[in-house]
Order: sequence, then C-alpha cells, then structure tokens
Amino acid sequence: MLTYEPGASLAHRLDPRSKLAVQVTFAIAAFVYTTPRGLAVLTVLTLGLLGVARTAPHRVLWEYRFVFPFLLAAPLLDSVTWGAPWFLVENAIAPALAGYRVLLVLLVAAAYVRTTPVRESRAAVQWAVPGKPGQFLGMGVSFVFRFLPVLRADLGRIRDAHRARLGTERSFSERARNIVIAAFNRAFDRADTFALALQARCFSWNPTLPELRFGRWDGPALLLAAALLVVAVVPLVPI
Repeated sequence: MLTYEPGASLAHRLDPRSKLAVQVTFAIAAFVYTTPRGLAVLTVLTLGLLGVARTAPHRVLWEYRFVFPFLLAAPLLDSVTWGAPWFLVENAIAPALAGYRVLLVLLVAAAYVRTTPVRESRAAVQWAVPGKPGQFLGMGVSFVFRFLPVLRADLGRIRDAHRARLGTERSFSERARNIVIAAFNRAFDRADTFALALQARCFSWNPTLPELRFGRWDGPALLLAAALLVVAVVPLVPI
C-alpha cells in the first residue's frame, strides 16, 4: 500500500500536480478544522478520495498499524494525573482529535502514493520547485518512495526470523534491542548497496523525466484543492 500500484482508477489518470495540490490543501484544512464536526466532514472527504483511488480504507489502516501506538499514547498520557481521580477523560479529547487528524492525512497520502509513479512524483516536485532545490527535493522524494518499502519488508523478515528462533521467549527490552540493532544494520547495508547501484547506473541530478500534462479530470481536482485552500485560509463555516 505504501508503493505505487498500476491501475485504471480515476486517481491514476490524474496529473501528479493535481493530486499533490489536493493532498497539501487537505493537510492544511485538517490542521485548521480541528473540531469533531470539522473532522467528520474531512472524514467523508477522505473516504471519497480513497474511493476515487480505489483504495480500501482497511488495507491502508493495516499498513499504518505501526503508527497507532504513537497516536494512542498522547491521549492516554495527557489524561493521566498525579492525584485523584488519576484519569481525566476531558484531557484526552484534544490529543485524540489531533491524532485522528494525522490519521486522515496519512490516508489521503496513501491514496496518492498508491496511484502515482515515483518518476511522476519527482517530476511534479521539480516543476513546483525549480532549480537545484527542486532537483534535490525530487531526488529525495524518489529515494524515500523506493527505499521505505524495502526497509519495511526487511523489518518484517527480521521479526519473522526472530520469532522462528524463539526470540519471543526473551524479555521485551532484549527483543526490542535485538530487532532495532538488526534493522539498523540492515538499513546501512541497504544504503551502501543503493549508493553502489546509483554509481553503476550513472545517477544523474537532472534526468529526463516524464512529461506532465493536465487532463479533463484535473479541473475538478484543482477546484477541490482551491476550495480546500479557501476554507482553510478564510473559514466560511464554523465547524
């Protein structure tokens, strides 16, 4: 889910610049409308965007399951007090809404990643940010999109190997230390191999990127991005 998957959905046919505009303005709106009513409206919009991308929400949530402990930790920690009554539910409301807001942004980002080839994302970034800074950012985006799924797969294999060797019988701290050390060692090995592959393929700072062209369905997407930006900058409805 965190990698591009070829498909025939409407989101696959959109220009990456349109999808980036929707994603960025959605994130801005999500950080402006933080009330339950505002987040409910954004939830409906998120489900609509996932539907356009033909992306199942439960699959995305499963892929992002490693984020849930961090999103749940903030409400729990904020609601704990040092004296009676020891736990205040009202203190958990604000951080819980903030965590849900982050989850919505991640869902929209997953729809973008799944429907956009890495080279088109790099072309869109370099179009938006010209010159060397744009080339550097575009290169970074392409590296992350290609490298992150490989690291996640390595982590899964390390955990499976750890269980096969009865690593679950050890203490939690020892299990965490062994997995983290193995994951870092594997990441550094992958980085060295990746750097060698770039040299072997004569990596270029300014490669020939795919031509970007707006289509007829990019108009509604850009209108949606403009509407999200307007309601974020000048809130029209008290939600």
